Amino acid sequence: MAMFRYKAISAAGDMIDGQMEAASADEVIVRLQDAGNVPVEAKPADAGERKGLFASIGQRAVLSQNQILQFTQQLATLLGAGQPLDRALQILLDLPESEGAKKIIERIRDAVRGGSSLSTALEQQHGAFSRLYINMVRAGEVGGSLDDTLKRLADYLERSKALKESFINAMIYPAILVIMVVLSLVILMAWVVPQFVPLFDDMGVELTLLTQVVFGVGNLMRDGWWMFVIVAVVGAWLLQRQLSDPERRLRFDTWILKRKLIGGVLQRMDTARLARTLGTLVHNGVPLLSAISIGRNVLGNTALAKAVDEAAEDVKTGGGLASALSRSKQFPRLALQMIQVGEESGALDEMLIKVADTFDVEVKNGLDRLLAALVPIIIIIMAFTVALIMLAILIPIFDLTNAVG
Repeated sequence: MAMFRYKAISAAGDMIDGQMEAASADEVIVRLQDAGNVPVEAKPADAGERKGLFASIGQRAVLSQNQILQFTQQLATLLGAGQPLDRALQILLDLPESEGAKKIIERIRDAVRGGSSLSTALEQQHGAFSRLYINMVRAGEVGGSLDDTLKRLADYLERSKALKESFINAMIYPAILVIMVVLSLVILMAWVVPQFVPLFDDMGVELTLLTQVVFGVGNLMRDGWWMFVIVAVVGAWLLQRQLSDPERRLRFDTWILKRKLIGGVLQRMDTARLARTLGTLVHNGVPLLSAISIGRNVLGNTALAKAVDEAAEDVKTGGGLASALSRSKQFPRLALQMIQVGEESGALDEMLIKVADTFDVEVKNGLDRLLAALVPIIIIIMAFTVALIMLAILIPIFDLTNAVG
């Protein structure tokens, strides 16, 4: 199947154009005629439109998470009010939006007016909409309940956004605290500590090893700060390169899951994401295997994603979802038990949503515990470091005082 661009005259005499997925241009013409249109032109979508790399990048518009959520909510509301799909898209196009969003909605509207389904039109938007989003819309079209599907999709997006924001908000305070601690120590070591070096040299004070080390680090930070910048940049580059290797990333993600505080939070967060994705897809009529294939893409941890891939193989052979996921021993036992109950009762979709709701609360509680442990640790480290620096300065002063006395 290929994508074709066409132009035709509608039954009302209007010129319409858009894109359609078909096996050949002749099939496009036949489908246009069946829809009551008079075909004018049908050609491959990429014919005569090959441009340079930078030109294509500049033309690609991307919708933010908030824009996709707003688009979904508004479209669901309009369809629920009885508006035809093309009319609803036209109304959304007239609402205040960014230029990039307007271009995408306009292309979707034109494709729908040209005879394409909404899911096909979304699929043509260069990855602006995820596979999960497109498959849910397609399932809603097949089931004849597109407005209800969009409402559930909007609820899914809103909850996923809230989960992500809760993690970010919880990390803001520790991040600010770490930055302030680092800046304070840099100022102390690079500007305050070196002021004592000429003073002790003039007095001929014999410096202890601790004082020599602290003064050496202070002078290095003052005169060779650029070395620290280079080391930090190179270190970040090497870390990114190491984690870009699938095997190393898998080992790292497996290791971090075993850490008591942060590992538990990440495990529960991905469990909630997976459960909500599977529950929403299955509820909308997407087959379980297809839902698993789509759901593994929402996972941020590659170790958990690998466990889901292995579970999919077991499900293919007729195994249950709960037993398949339990083989990896990577998912919480509570989630597996709830999923098993859902399978036995024939309400897997509802139980998956309950799993997601349960672990959303678990994530919030885990973040609170992580924050409660992280902040005191940072403060203790700062206090210990400052005390060490002050001790390195005070020891020579005490020695000098004793010698004079």
